[in-house]
Amino acid sequence: MQRADILRALELAPRLVAADGGANRLHAFGMTPAQVIGDLDSLEPSLRAQLGARVVHVADQDSTDFDKALRLIDAPLVIGLGFDGARLDHTLAAMSSLIRHGRARVVLLCADDICFLAPPQITLDLVADARVSLFPMARVTGRSQGLCWPIDGLEFAPDGVIGTSNHALQGQVELAFDGPGMLVLLERQWLGQVAARLARGPDWPPPA
Repeated sequence: MQRADILRALELAPRLVAADGGANRLHAFGMTPAQVIGDLDSLEPSLRAQLGARVVHVADQDSTDFDKALRLIDAPLVIGLGFDGARLDHTLAAMSSLIRHGRARVVLLCADDICFLAPPQITLDLVADARVSLFPMARVTGRSQGLCWPIDGLEFAPDGVIGTSNHALQGQVELAFDGPGMLVLLERQWLGQVAARLARGPDWPPPA
């Protein structure tokens, strides 16, 4: 997680919330979060004392701090940073959180890519040959226009058909899915457009 990435994310989602020990990194950057949410096993005690009422302790040990934050954040868009570091298990857990949260208004901003849960439908104005990777985290079907390899008629599953390294033909890509479960991975340059489309586009209903 770089300071420049945080500043870019704040342009699109202006309220800064830390998941547990993420507050330590923000403090090193001279930034103060509006809230810190988590089980607080990583938050520095001195910083916890300094932040006072901004700290929200969630004792649940059956979910990640990212899960906890997503449950409590009420915002039209969430951009998650710091989930693609050296530990692959943390990255996979964050991707799992996108599915568990079930809402399509959360974007992971990573070193090279962005990752988000596909909404019921979305139109992307890309460029020819732009990479559009689709990775199912559950069984899901959908339709597409503008992809080199259309997805119509395919049943995706993490242990079956996946859609990595697809790409746009002429630039505009339309995607539609019959249920939540598909992650979309694009290059970072599309963050602003994706954030705008997700914030105002259709979303899945809240999980039961």
